[in-house]
Amino acid sequence: MTVPTIESEVRSYCRNWPVVFNQGRGSHMFDRDGRAYLDFFAGASALNYGHNHPLLKRALLAYLEQDGVTHSLDMFTAAKEDFLNEFAARVLEPRQLDYKVQFPGPTGTNSVEAALKLARKVTGRQTIVAFTGAFHGMSLGSLAVTGNAAKRAGAGVPLGHTWSLPYDGFSGGQVSGLTLLDSMLADTSSGMDLPAAVIVETVQGEGGVNPASSTWLADLAELCSRREILLIIDDIQMGCGRTGPFFSFEVAGIIPDIVCLSKSISGYGLPMSLTLFRTGLDVWQPGEHNGTFRGNNPAFVTAAAALREFWADNALEKQTETRGLLFEESLGELADRHAVYVAALRGRGLVWGLAFREPRMARRVADAAFARGLLVETSGSCDEVVKLLPPLTTTDEELAEGLGILRDSVASAVGG
Repeated sequence: MTVPTIESEVRSYCRNWPVVFNQGRGSHMFDRDGRAYLDFFAGASALNYGHNHPLLKRALLAYLEQDGVTHSLDMFTAAKEDFLNEFAARVLEPRQLDYKVQFPGPTGTNSVEAALKLARKVTGRQTIVAFTGAFHGMSLGSLAVTGNAAKRAGAGVPLGHTWSLPYDGFSGGQVSGLTLLDSMLADTSSGMDLPAAVIVETVQGEGGVNPASSTWLADLAELCSRREILLIIDDIQMGCGRTGPFFSFEVAGIIPDIVCLSKSISGYGLPMSLTLFRTGLDVWQPGEHNGTFRGNNPAFVTAAAALREFWADNALEKQTETRGLLFEESLGELADRHAVYVAALRGRGLVWGLAFREPRMARRVADAAFARGLLVETSGSCDEVVKLLPPLTTTDEELAEGLGILRDSVASAVGG
């Protein structure tokens, strides 16, 4: 394989999958030699509806063929109007969510930066509480609330105005981050200023597929409400149905003050992000937070089409929840069979992680899977977790095939 030499050494995924991909269809990617790979990575959950879904592709091509506006900053366009109407009708109104919608820019970290800035503006406070294992993006504000030391080190400057507390289950559950937070806020000698906001993922993806319990999330929401701290849910990777419901926090029965969405919100892998917030928090002045590519109209087109196709009812949600139970059973058997090597199985819906006692074992499993035609990646503090993120539209047969390849890959990696 001849690889262009001008690309920066910062590239990462291609190091583990050293082939040139040139097609994607449904739950498969194809290299330029025609070999098919079953995709249980799905663009890090940016492709919840698979590659080039036919209905979304037709909507996009039709829009482009009629010379639809592609770039518009925050001007009014027919494509944006259609998306906002669909988002209100399919997502917000059925859940009785009184949110304003902000288009902060094309990526997840844009959404997080807008959320942090808004929380500080609304409250007049500076501190943001984040959690161990968190990942919220690679720009400076997002890195400040990210836990991973290697990613934080890349900032090159001090990352301040944050407190990091134990996430649900941290250190075997021996330390309660919520009790610690509440106790420190109650003690005027603790050294902790009243925070502007708490930011949290309901399931930490890059942190190693760590799901917070519904009880923990509900307790966090109650604490924030009682202390008048804004609650920000980062639903960038776990939203848009990845855990079953459209929003991953629905299972806990909570209503966050601010929600960050990106990845699969466009439905087609096109860059797009949203920051949602309670109407009463809309204190922005015109143009106070903006970006050149916050009006990606092709993404609005595919996003609206995805909402009409997949969120007109709860069929996809129920299917994902059912498949999650099947994954839990199948992966549980695999974990039990190799309990000497597998430390834990964690997940919800269609995001699952196999945590290995020896971190290098996870990479060996992922490499063995790639050799067999399955794309899976690793995550966690030491990349000790094999993470599974199949498209939500993957067929039952493809899911069974992928799980079979994974079983063979684990057996090969552990030597039996």
